[in-house]
Amino acid sequence: QVQLVESGGGLVQPGGSLRLSCAAPRSIFSNYAMGWYRQAPGKQRESVATITTTGSTNYADSVKGRFTISRDNAKNTVYLEMNSLKPEDTAVYYCTANLFLDRRWGQGTQVTVSA
Repeated sequence: QVQLVESGGGLVQPGGSLRLSCAAPRSIFSNYAMGWYRQAPGKQRESVATITTTGSTNYADSVKGRFTISRDNAKNTVYLEMNSLKPEDTAVYYCTANLFLDRRWGQGTQVTVSA
């Protein structure tokens, strides 16, 4: 079973920042598009940001200008830098790796934005 290992979640005040990290096996990282999804209580899982192997990025409208996805090919790690966090960003954030119909998921990390 391929493992995507996430870290960096936690509790932050509104307006604060967090950085999520996701490490993947090289065989996955080198060939799969990477991304982050999130799921808030009572809501469907939604895409937050994605990055291709060539570095092209895509963001949900709700996070554009506040979140930045990046990848470090030397470390086989993808990051999600989250700034100006809002209470509505509270969710479990999942790292994902995707190649055609093959999608892998991490275990999720909780992000809570609250005063």
